Amino acid sequence: MATEGLRKPEKALTAQFVKTAREPGKYFDGHGLFLRVQPNGQRQWVQRIVVRGKRCELGLGNPSLVSLAEAREAALCNRKLARAGGDPLQARKEADAVLTFEEAARKVHALHLPTWRNPKHAAQFLTTLETYTFPRMGKLRVADVATSDVLAVLSPIWTDKPETAARVRQRIGMVMKWAVAQGWRQDNPAESIAQALPKRDRSLIEHRKALTYAQVAECLAAVQASGAGRSTKLAFEFLVLTATRSGEARGATWSEIDLGTPATPGRPATPAVWTIPASRMKAKREHRVPLSPRVVEILRQAKALGDGAGLVFPGTKSGKSLSDMTLSKLVKELHFDADIHGFRTSFRTWAQERTNFPREVAEAALAHTIRDKAEAAYARSDVFEIRRKMMKDWASYIAVGTAEIVRLVRT
Repeated sequence: MATEGLRKPEKALTAQFVKTAREPGKYFDGHGLFLRVQPNGQRQWVQRIVVRGKRCELGLGNPSLVSLAEAREAALCNRKLARAGGDPLQARKEADAVLTFEEAARKVHALHLPTWRNPKHAAQFLTTLETYTFPRMGKLRVADVATSDVLAVLSPIWTDKPETAARVRQRIGMVMKWAVAQGWRQDNPAESIAQALPKRDRSLIEHRKALTYAQVAECLAAVQASGAGRSTKLAFEFLVLTATRSGEARGATWSEIDLGTPATPGRPATPAVWTIPASRMKAKREHRVPLSPRVVEILRQAKALGDGAGLVFPGTKSGKSLSDMTLSKLVKELHFDADIHGFRTSFRTWAQERTNFPREVAEAALAHTIRDKAEAAYARSDVFEIRRKMMKDWASYIAVGTAEIVRLVRT
């Protein structure tokens, strides 16, 4: 093997020669690749290459760590990239800059932090990844994460903890989408494993517990007769009659409430409305809630308990709303097997079985997003006036049932 730097035919070297070569010199192979042996015995793969008109040498590693086949493959890739106008050295620097999955996940978490609805949701993003994902693939470069890695994370919890598994998969997907946007990879492995995961028995999925609509009045009467605080009782009835989510109701502020105005000569009445800003909505879209006469009365009573500023239903700590646990615990202590969120289900079932209101009106009342993009493009009205009639009917239905229960108790 000559050491004079002359051109040699491609694949001139052999693995055995590379293993035994100790005499100082340069031993050429092909595509500019050669083995350099220093007088002190150090050995290194080097590639002589022209990048954008400039001749340079690239180190490709130590032969004890990089085999002849691996060095040839790297040299060929570098040459192809250089011939296409790229810079192998810059590409290597960019590859070295690729974050690990854990580093990328924390970066994505920081980027999305201002958009999460509350600190709890922000913390859950990292907590689930720290528990289930980082131990398996946290140290892998995000460009090197394969579908097999995602599968190894999800398989142990896919059937035993389906909701957790779904969240973990969704959060891995968020990180991967960000990596794709950075140009570090071309695919999202979290979206490529659907066929590899076992099918779940959908009949075993537990939905949030809900009372039948016929039981809601009984529960409301029990809450009103309980020893709970006045503000807590009002908040619970407000939540039930507006069919809103717990966080939306508990976080209501007086600045969001318009109690309307009565009709005067020459001026029609204006309806009472609660406008929830997009920042507090799950779909990140402003939602108007028509307020029935009973809800307006609830709000007037709530205002009499405070100064009419800040939170409508403040908790025991100044500036803090009632906790979701306060309402949930109250219902459970009264022996009603229902989740707070389940009262939205009660309302939805009542609308479906006991009224003639169209489906889209009930869905709009619940602030559900229309999944069909074509339908959503045309459904631009929030059907507010029809919903005002629906919410008034819902309040009347509950009031009649509550009155009957109270009369029975008095008897």
